[in-house]
Amino acid sequence: MIEGNEIDASLSYEYSQRRGKHRIYIGMSPGVGKTYRMLLEAKCLLAEGIDVVIGLLETHGREETAEVAKGLELIPRQQIIRGNNTLTEMDTEAILARQPKLVLIDELAHTNVPGSQREKRYQDVEVVLAAGIDVFSTVNIQHLESLNDLVAKITGVVVRERIPDRLLDEADEVVVVDVTPETLQERLIEGKIYSPDKIEQSLQNFFQRHNLVALRELALREIADNLEEIAESTTPKDKYCSIHERVLVCISTHPNSSHLLRRGSRLASQMRSRLYVLYVNNPERFLTREESFYLETCEKLCEQFGGEFIRVNSNNITQAIAETAHKYFITQVVLGQTQRSRWQLLLRSSPVQELLKVLHNVDLHIISTNNLSSN
Repeated sequence: MIEGNEIDASLSYEYSQRRGKHRIYIGMSPGVGKTYRMLLEAKCLLAEGIDVVIGLLETHGREETAEVAKGLELIPRQQIIRGNNTLTEMDTEAILARQPKLVLIDELAHTNVPGSQREKRYQDVEVVLAAGIDVFSTVNIQHLESLNDLVAKITGVVVRERIPDRLLDEADEVVVVDVTPETLQERLIEGKIYSPDKIEQSLQNFFQRHNLVALRELALREIADNLEEIAESTTPKDKYCSIHERVLVCISTHPNSSHLLRRGSRLASQMRSRLYVLYVNNPERFLTREESFYLETCEKLCEQFGGEFIRVNSNNITQAIAETAHKYFITQVVLGQTQRSRWQLLLRSSPVQELLKVLHNVDLHIISTNNLSSN
């Protein structure tokens, strides 16, 4: 990930029969400077002798963007006739025939005009990458499929053009182009984003400060999560350190477990962390119909909270919790208060005491069953 104003035009450009490399420039909204940044870095590569072309550029009338694009070869758009109208779209076949080293393709989430060979521009990008051509592309955070409902809740705008989250996961590089909400509003007022007749309407709707603050946080969090997932898969477990809190709620078939789950969900929300819910099933014990139904209810509740429900078969609950905590890099474990009497605890150590012996750098939260019953 690359942030701020630092220019990084470097990619390994040794020719080989390989899939092209994909760099995505992502930001919180239109106007942050994704296309400008992409063009600027591409011109640096052109100056180094790299064969760079523009496959598709949308300037939206922004003079600064059009100016920086000068000097870069532009592949003419394909013309598509629809009735009495002639529409234009990116000419993917022309790009493949030209075989540049690097092609710039704006607005990754764009839906192609009817009559195009492929429905979405990102599908064209995948064809170009498969041909061994490197691609620089741009997209806004609100176009990610998994964030669509959340963005609609924040802004009141339902985004129709979306891309699968996997594109971000599969990208070789993701560049965060970030500005403050105040700077973005200034650009809007100065006419650097939309035409004058759209400025006031934009300020009263999508470009309200609270929307921009939320979208900016969403963009930075999404990229941080993406980087953490990469680190998880590439770093040895004994050397990996999570950059986010992760909450594991341990439930059972006890009736208070749903309340425990809600308490854990609130904790995860306050910490802005991932939520995991664990049920340890004793393979020697059969669940009643009521218990099975209750667990299904807890699993659905977990899904509503955006968590991951985990089932583990084990005769040793403490060991199962510890192993799950290590596997998912858990930092916070939420447990219900033990039902054993004080006399039983004196004769035999509690699960909490056992967990304290094996879980290091993990906080344990013991929730009173009396408090749970009053929720």
